[in-house]
Amino acid sequence: MLSRAGDGRKRNEATVAFVHAPMVIEELTTVADERTRPSSFEELFLVERVRLYRALCVLTGDRSESEDLAQDAFVRVLAAWDRVGTVDDPVGYLYRTALNGARSRYRRSVLAVRRQLHPREPRDELDLAEDRAEIVRSLGSLTYKQRAAVVLLDLLDMTSDEAAAALGMSAGAVRTQASRGRAEMRRRKGAHDG
Repeated sequence: MLSRAGDGRKRNEATVAFVHAPMVIEELTTVADERTRPSSFEELFLVERVRLYRALCVLTGDRSESEDLAQDAFVRVLAAWDRVGTVDDPVGYLYRTALNGARSRYRRSVLAVRRQLHPREPRDELDLAEDRAEIVRSLGSLTYKQRAAVVLLDLLDMTSDEAAAALGMSAGAVRTQASRGRAEMRRRKGAHDG
């Protein structure tokens, strides 16, 4: 990791790489600047297909998936070529499309693995229907203001200010009505269960 400099001092290779990084970046920028803008989709495809495929191989580590991602990206760019052909950097748009596709596939695969490792227990539809019926009965026993406050705050996930505006009362009154409604629902559930 350490190398001898010409003047006898030891230098860390990372330091040498850091010192030379601006030159490398300048070379890459020059290459990107010298890259001609494709005049047609066919030209974009011929020039970028191998580079995109190789970049995706490095990203995914899977040749087959890289081929699929590259093909999908080219199909999307072709479908939008009227718009993409006029942007400043169609090549950048192509790579962005491919990387977005790779990211989406990765997310879907992670989600699929999670579902396999932690499957949800099947829901009993009859229990769900009974729960809904119980909630409707409980809400029906409340006053109009209590029911409205509970529905807006708990079921529709509104803030107390939003619910207050909808009901034409203060936010504090909405919270009070919701609290009283919840307490009444708990009381009735306890009386029903016990």
